[in-house]
Amino acid sequence: MSNALIPDVQNTADARRIAIDKVGIKAIRHPIKVIDKNGGLQHTVAVFNMYVGLPHNFKGTHMSRFVEILNSNERELSVESFEPMLREMVARLEAETGHVEMTFPYFVNKAAPVSGVKSLIDYEVTFIGEIHSKGSYQFTMRIVVPVTSLCPCSKKISDYGAHNQRSHVTVTAVLNDHMWIEDVVTLVEQQASCELFGLLKRPDEKYVTERAYDNPKFVEDMVRDVAGKLNAEERISAYCVESENFESIHNHSAYALIELDKRANN
Repeated sequence: MSNALIPDVQNTADARRIAIDKVGIKAIRHPIKVIDKNGGLQHTVAVFNMYVGLPHNFKGTHMSRFVEILNSNERELSVESFEPMLREMVARLEAETGHVEMTFPYFVNKAAPVSGVKSLIDYEVTFIGEIHSKGSYQFTMRIVVPVTSLCPCSKKISDYGAHNQRSHVTVTAVLNDHMWIEDVVTLVEQQASCELFGLLKRPDEKYVTERAYDNPKFVEDMVRDVAGKLNAEERISAYCVESENFESIHNHSAYALIELDKRANN
């Protein structure tokens, strides 16, 4: 049977007059190449969520076209190339609005603070692109940064030592200009009790232990200090910063969140 004789059910009319905000595919894995700050390429695997808005008069969208778009984009992905891919998707699906989320592990080669030995540490990164109804584009970057936090109260009341924990600081930032993943990671790590490293020698362990002890942070301190830096960052239009401390002396986490839309204050 020729394609002309095969019915296109998705393209038929719908009489319910109810538009759908997002319709598409979710949790599809696809290999990608990401440009890093040093000009290199990282080969990794991303999980994509891809949606378009469906007008009330269409019965369905063409799900296969989402996969076609992924497979046709063999180019390197970056903050700059994300918008063209999203606009291509909206055009191919004959939609007015679109939304793409791409989550992937991103690796940074870090040198230990004393020995200088290098090792990779990974960060969970999500690119979020949105095309709004009048064609405007918004790019959001979300990064989960693992760090060390040390309890100021424990340090104050104990005769020796203090409990510390690994914390996940998540920054979700709407960008108005180019900003490298590494820039956000560094911004967060500088506000922690201490940053994390993949590999440490004994002199490095001594350093990070003492560094955290000299720089205690409550979960509240963590989000406030990061928010202060985000407030001063002109490339960020809006943000949400969260910190979850996986407590070492409790079976629950401590959590704090700050969000701000700078555009609302202008």
